[in-house]
Amino acid sequence: MANVRTYGTSVRVGNWREDVTLEEPCVCPQDTLKDFLERKEKGELTVQKTGYLKQNILREVNLSVSRGGSVCFGDVVMLVNVGGSNRDHCAISINADITSLGKGPSAAIQSPCGVSGGKSLQPCTRIAFVIHSVDGSAEGEPLHYEQSFTLSTTTGFAGGLYLTSDHKTFQKCAKMSRLQEVNLDQQASFLAWWKIVHFDPQERLEHEGLPVPANTKVLISHCKTNHALAVLGDHILWTPYGREYEVVAQTFLDSHKAERDVNHWLLVTSDPAGEGLTLLERPQTQTLATDLQQADTVS
Repeated sequence: MANVRTYGTSVRVGNWREDVTLEEPCVCPQDTLKDFLERKEKGELTVQKTGYLKQNILREVNLSVSRGGSVCFGDVVMLVNVGGSNRDHCAISINADITSLGKGPSAAIQSPCGVSGGKSLQPCTRIAFVIHSVDGSAEGEPLHYEQSFTLSTTTGFAGGLYLTSDHKTFQKCAKMSRLQEVNLDQQASFLAWWKIVHFDPQERLEHEGLPVPANTKVLISHCKTNHALAVLGDHILWTPYGREYEVVAQTFLDSHKAERDVNHWLLVTSDPAGEGLTLLERPQTQTLATDLQQADTVS
């Protein structure tokens, strides 16, 4: 009777730790190694997924050349905010991590996927967007002020997802500011329709219907909610790519009822004078920040 155990392992008396250890299933080191090798062969290790993500999402992309000075349907552009008092210049960027990847050896980014204001302006898959028509306009035709269009990521790894927004609710809103959320979705629905508006309220009527110039300050307004795309310098997101800004659809007005610089964007294309050279490929004496300031001044 001395060897009879009258208590279960849940009762911590006597050599309870030894009893618990003896009842735990034995994990064979060979099984662990086998499982590791199988996951490695399938590319399912976290380090493999991270490397695959950054290798593809940071791959260089050639922006479209705006020879006529206008933005056209089918163009590949960057959406760049020139910055302000509490933030640096930034571009709308895909905010994807390994959980955003699909399955398979050629996995692409899946929807829904977030966006953020990334500080890196090197043209790559992460910050390249394609302008699409929604009214039947052919590729190569100029985009006009107040004309509806959609913005999608590039096809392939980026998934061809559309920049989308909708009215905020208690369950669906931006994480930090709780304002109207902007994300990427696979459906090119009315929620993905945008339009370009002249940044100066006093000149909007005169510019309505005119071609939208490239590399010039404009507003990007959401067709359904009528809110302008904005980047928030006081709301920081910590992403796999560093410290970035939150992007929302919200119109911010100053004392003169004009949109503030958080709503001002440049549709950046390649430099036509450089025969396809991007702003980042100019001489080092002329930085990108200077280029953006000059474009801001001209506009």
